[in-house]
Amino acid sequence: MTQPDLLLIRYRDAGLRIATAESCTAGLLSARITEVAGSSKIFDRGFVTYTNRSKQELLGVAEATLGAHGAVSEPVAREMAEGALARSEADVAIAITGIAGPGGSEVKPEGRVCFGLATRGAATRTETQDFGALGRENVRRAAVDHAMSLLDAAAGTP
Repeated sequence: MTQPDLLLIRYRDAGLRIATAESCTAGLLSARITEVAGSSKIFDRGFVTYTNRSKQELLGVAEATLGAHGAVSEPVAREMAEGALARSEADVAIAITGIAGPGGSEVKPEGRVCFGLATRGAATRTETQDFGALGRENVRRAAVDHAMSLLDAAAGTP
């Protein structure tokens, strides 16, 4: 698990800033990044876009993408990350959208979380993690931990 203080050091030393676009974690990733003093050097802004409409209005996610794939999908995570990057002064933007639970379906079960990672000058990456039906809070924590790991890995790539 990547600690916020180590992330701060890596991004500060690389001269990089972060933006977040969160749905199922509702700001928990932003809070985790900013829990250390000095985080203003690396954290530009966070978007909490819990509804489809907010994803469209704040991040520019296309209605057609939401209609074709649903909010919990890699195409939506991609557009969320790219929208956050375009609407910020960050060098790296990460997006999280998923089903924390309870509930889900056969196609999109509880614990499925999609991530998007957009960096200036590089192709946007997406991935899906199935954390399982761990319970709402545990899925959200697992998603934040995974996002921190993705951000840590991205510190050397932009």
